[in-house]
Amino acid sequence: MLGAWTRLVDAGLGCPDWPGCYGFLSVPQSAESIAIANARFPDTPVEVEKGWPEMIHRYAAGTLGLVVFGLAGYAVRHRREGLPVKLPLFIAGFIVLQGAFGMWTVTLKLWPQVVALHLLGGFTTITLLTLLTLRLRGRQSPPARPDAAPARGFRPWLYGGLALVIMQIALGAWTAANYAAVACPELPTCEGQWWPADMDFRHGFDIAQHVGPNYLGGQLTADGRVAIHVTHRLGAVLVLGYLGVLLALMWRRFRGSHLGGHIQLVAMVLAAQIALGLANVAFHIPLSVAVAHNAMGAGLLLAVVNLLWRLREQPQTQAVNRPNTTINREVTA
Repeated sequence: MLGAWTRLVDAGLGCPDWPGCYGFLSVPQSAESIAIANARFPDTPVEVEKGWPEMIHRYAAGTLGLVVFGLAGYAVRHRREGLPVKLPLFIAGFIVLQGAFGMWTVTLKLWPQVVALHLLGGFTTITLLTLLTLRLRGRQSPPARPDAAPARGFRPWLYGGLALVIMQIALGAWTAANYAAVACPELPTCEGQWWPADMDFRHGFDIAQHVGPNYLGGQLTADGRVAIHVTHRLGAVLVLGYLGVLLALMWRRFRGSHLGGHIQLVAMVLAAQIALGLANVAFHIPLSVAVAHNAMGAGLLLAVVNLLWRLREQPQTQAVNRPNTTINREVTA
């Protein structure tokens, strides 16, 4: 959410260097510090109101990194107690990669490919932490399992829904990275047309854009941004239709079981996310709604992951066959 806030207030380059801000540990504010900063980076003069969102985001990311490393260290130290070790270590390694993408976001001047991957990395991080939480809870009190056969039948379809949600999140990340959210300012059409004639998909989805210019505000043509925006809308319709039907079928089958609440959670988050997406366009991307839309996208991803976790198959408990050992004892009278 802090990353979304930073981008939405155009503060992605509020500090043109990394990890500091104009060579300082914090945003320069005194006249003397600002003069030094402007001398160091004459092409990007200090804007204090944009520097703080960027640095707050970095402080939060650094704190998260310390927490993740602490979890990994704790897991290794207590591995003999049955704590999962591979997943915490993988998260620790991934957080290093995510930090690198944060650095490249700045040093490559908001190159859309890196910005989109950095956003997807944030979604991946929170998903991995959620999976770790579910595993730890399962160790303490394994959840009640649904009937194995119906659960197996729904699981591949739910994996399909998860794939669609991930693809839609990726489209949202690409929309944000290219500043295409405002390309279609009305609903339900775009520029008065259901299918704008001048959409430029070739440039809109050109992932080979060269590195070099400052991408703050975007470099794509209007037709390229319209193509991205319309594709994101179509993705939302596809996700809504697919998950809507799937959740209805699952509700009919499992509403009397413990899965009912988890199915309802996915449905409520999906409805909220669609409403926020519509509000973004209708009210021209207000900051609070845009940040909430980003957060609810993560919420939808986690809700689907949680439902998949609850649907996992009942492990088969196999009896341990032990050889019958006959102990012949000679009893002497």
